[in-house]
Amino acid sequence: MVTSQKYALITGATSGIGFELAKLFAKDQYNLVIVGRNEAELSAAASQLATDSVDVITIVRDLFNRDEAFSLYDEVKRRDINIEVLVNNAGQGVYGEFKDTDINRELNIIDLNIAALTILTKSFLQDMLLRNSGKILNLASIASKVPGPWQAVYHGTKAYVLSFSEAIREELKDYENITVTALLPGATDTDFFNKADMNASKAVQDKDALSDPADVARDGYDALMAGKDQVISGFKNKVQMAMTAITPDATVAHLMNEQQKPVGHD
Repeated sequence: MVTSQKYALITGATSGIGFELAKLFAKDQYNLVIVGRNEAELSAAASQLATDSVDVITIVRDLFNRDEAFSLYDEVKRRDINIEVLVNNAGQGVYGEFKDTDINRELNIIDLNIAALTILTKSFLQDMLLRNSGKILNLASIASKVPGPWQAVYHGTKAYVLSFSEAIREELKDYENITVTALLPGATDTDFFNKADMNASKAVQDKDALSDPADVARDGYDALMAGKDQVISGFKNKVQMAMTAITPDATVAHLMNEQQKPVGHD
């Protein structure tokens, strides 16, 4: 097997946007390091992604655990793999009013959406700086730009992801060959809503209104390769974000509450 020397590492790569991104990297002859919690799901994804010219390495890690985020980097270094592209895709939410939701579950989500992303970015960025080459794609969300009743913690974590990505991009502006891109999808047809226990929400009742994860992945991939700072995926989401930018936050919060509360909830 003859493979290229380019490697992209993708967290949460077994389904949804992460898997669609992996397919795009493989099509462009990137070798892959795919990371997830379930070994069987990783193996199944790898079997679909690997070709005669694309090597796929699977690493099982539970990124809800900060120590495993550090050990993921250590494992990649132990294998002497140079990661050219880091994709921080793994993320979860929890649905419900904050007064009722499980604080331990929310702390785990903060560790996944914020701590793991920060650890991996810090770790792999050091290597990128040494060779003055690399790309980072962080999965934010249009949730990063608006308050999110019924998903208060999730929206808060995504606000962190976007702000963090914009800040380090500015810090790295003198490194022409290192870029940081934030991908901002809206509601997308993935397993996110099941994992967040969110299927009762008005926001997900119209399945036809959900974005195709392949389209979201393509938007993110193209923006990453073009070195853009961020991309909002989908025309409808672009319009919504333009409107919320000129609407008072309290009004936006109320509108989001109406959009995300359960069907039949007064």
